[in-house]
Formats: sequence, structure tokens, C-alpha cells
Amino acid sequence: MHQPLGTGIGWRPEIAGEIEQLTDIDWVEVVAENICPGHLPDALTALRARGVTVVPHGVGLGLGGAERPDPGRLVALAERAGALGAPLVTEHIAFVRAGGPLTASPRLEAGHLLPVPRTRDALTVLCENVRMAQDALPVPLALENIAALFSWPDDEFTEGEFLAELVERTGVRLLIDVANLHTNHVNRGEDPARALDELPLEALAYVHVAGGYLRDGVWHDSHAHPVPPEVLGVLGELCARTTPPGVLLERDANFPPPGELAAELAAIGSVTRGVAHV
Repeated sequence: MHQPLGTGIGWRPEIAGEIEQLTDIDWVEVVAENICPGHLPDALTALRARGVTVVPHGVGLGLGGAERPDPGRLVALAERAGALGAPLVTEHIAFVRAGGPLTASPRLEAGHLLPVPRTRDALTVLCENVRMAQDALPVPLALENIAALFSWPDDEFTEGEFLAELVERTGVRLLIDVANLHTNHVNRGEDPARALDELPLEALAYVHVAGGYLRDGVWHDSHAHPVPPEVLGVLGELCARTTPPGVLLERDANFPPPGELAAELAAIGSVTRGVAHV
């Protein structure tokens, strides 16, 4: 079991004031690329002053890509960890760019987190990139499973097997997003319970919970809607297997009033404590 974090919320400038009013949060997560180490927002500094832990969450490393991690991005992520006094940093199991000088194609930034093929070759590249990132960071690294609309052909692992092998080879921690497990259940036919059974839950750093919506048979992981019962159900499945060190609510748009945020945090807390959500 890793350092306990407790109950948290994704810090966003649009709801900085509302977050300051939430008395039951233990920590916040901030998008690493959205802050400058020498000029932290006053509201974030105020949270730190009252003892709230802040964890930087990167979106741009692209550790699942063919290229090695960009040294400048690694330095920037390390600087943010230091400036925030963070106990760990997190990123995604994804690729975000392709092409470039070593290929016959121009460099392309996807602007999105794209799924890594679950093949032995892709896993080998990912593991080497993860080791390089770990060596460059001053604190432990945890990686998040992503939501996707498609699967690559010729997968050789399930998601749980892929993550378990990644942990076995690198010792990296896991940030498990239960909303993404639900998304992949709807969009890719994958069983969240099977994934949880296959995960090395002793490597769990913390958990993401978020809302979305179903349209035309596709689940959209919007982070702009209330957390639905289905996602709370997956959280309950995870909590039946282990006690997560931390659980965090993500909200990126259509921000509700503080009372609604507090109610969602309370619903998440009731599940993590084993109390049925009504």
C-alpha cells in the first residue's frame, strides 16, 4: 500500500473558489502542463498552505509512442513535482504524437490520448520509455489507463494483462480510472471486472472517477457530466478487491455549484467506505 491520499478533486481555475470551500477534500490534482512552477496560482498556493496535497498530472509525454520521452518535457514535469512538493506524478499509457524526422511522414500532434497496441513489441517500447521517465523524475511515477473508441488489431494482451506486465517489468505505479474502464466496456466490449481481477492492485496509487454520457451507443468520457451509477458500480468492484490509497473526482467542463460537487464527492466516499449509494 502506498502513501494514503484520501478524497480529492481535479483542480481547475474555473472552480478554484468552489474547491476552496470544500472542507472534506484531502488533495487535488492539477494538469501539469497548465501551471508554471515559478508562478503558481494564488488559490493553489492557498490550498497547499492549509496542508492539501497537490499532484501534477501530465498529458503530453506520450510514453506509449515510438519516440523516447522528450528530455525537456521530463525536466518540466520534474520541476512541477518539486514546486508543488508532490509525493508522486502521474501520466497516461498513451501516445500523443507520431511521424517526424525518423519517418517518412511529417510530425503530427494528435491533441488526444490514443491507445497503445496491446502487443509485446509495443509493451517493450513502453517499458523502456517508462524507465527513462522514472530515472528523470524526483518522485514515483504512476500511469493511467485511458478510454478509447477503438482497439488495434492483433492485441496479444487484455488490458489487465498488459498493465500487470508493465508493472512487473518497471515497478511503475497505477492510476486506475474506473470511468475509463466503463467507457471501454461500452465501446470495446471489455469486462471491467476481468480487468480488475488481472490488475496488480498492490501497485495502485489512486483512482479517478468521472462522468460521461451515452449517445448512439457510444459512451463519451466527457468529464462534464455527473458521475453515473455505472461508474460508481465499477468503483465499488474495485473497492471490493482493495482499499484505494486515494480517489479523485474529475470535472473539466459544465462545472456545477459547490453543493453538487460536494454531493458527488460524498457519493464517491460512500462507495469507498462500503456504504450503498442511493
